[in-house]
Amino acid sequence: MRTIRILFPIFVASVAMGMNAQSNPVVFESTDRQAALLELFTSEGCSSCPPAETWLNGLKHSPGLWRQFVPLAFHVDYWDYLGWRDSWASKDFSDRQRVYAESWRSDSIYTPGFVLNGKEWRDWSRSKDGPRSSGAKAGVLKISSGDLKRWQVSFAPSSNAKVKYEVHAALLANGLTSDITAGENRGRRLNHDFVVTVLAKISLKIEDNTCKGEIFLAGTGNRQSEGNAIVAWVTRVGHLEPVQAVGGWLPEQALR
Repeated sequence: MRTIRILFPIFVASVAMGMNAQSNPVVFESTDRQAALLELFTSEGCSSCPPAETWLNGLKHSPGLWRQFVPLAFHVDYWDYLGWRDSWASKDFSDRQRVYAESWRSDSIYTPGFVLNGKEWRDWSRSKDGPRSSGAKAGVLKISSGDLKRWQVSFAPSSNAKVKYEVHAALLANGLTSDITAGENRGRRLNHDFVVTVLAKISLKIEDNTCKGEIFLAGTGNRQSEGNAIVAWVTRVGHLEPVQAVGGWLPEQALR
């Protein structure tokens, strides 16, 4: 496990991209039970990360995928100075991990680092099929799109309390491969799944006890991906912990 100290607080920034148009609407909808949000912070420049990514990649075959949990892999950029620049890394993702660490009152961040439902999670290697849902009632989260660019979001919370929510959405690339020629992983071929390539968020408006909004993801699918996916999750405004999450594989046309 590689660790780096936090020098100063930075807030999360959003990016926006998207995918090719579809003729038929694509819909993903959760149950009213909370699905776990699983985040991995990783880097191609970190020699400790491949085992964690191998474990995460294996979750593609888990029966709980998209039902019990939704996974994301954020590639951070703070190890790029070691001699290899991670093509999938973003300063925004490093900043996201810093915000988490600050909420835990930690003065350091590290890779590989797992976050489960907004909390640091170190027991990932003991979970063969990934984390399970807590079973708590959270509400139903639904996202739908006819063009894979504009996604309609609807969240009906289990509680009728007038709480303000925001939705986060990420596009994921799968089947990525990198041949590392420098740095700690020199000479290795690394395989990546659930890689976050796009991240955006918006605030939701309350309409008749349902929170609604439209989130825009613009751009094209990653040509190196063997199966793009989308993940969305809602949080209370000003909070990191997810309330509900949903996700799934996008149709093959999204890659064209």
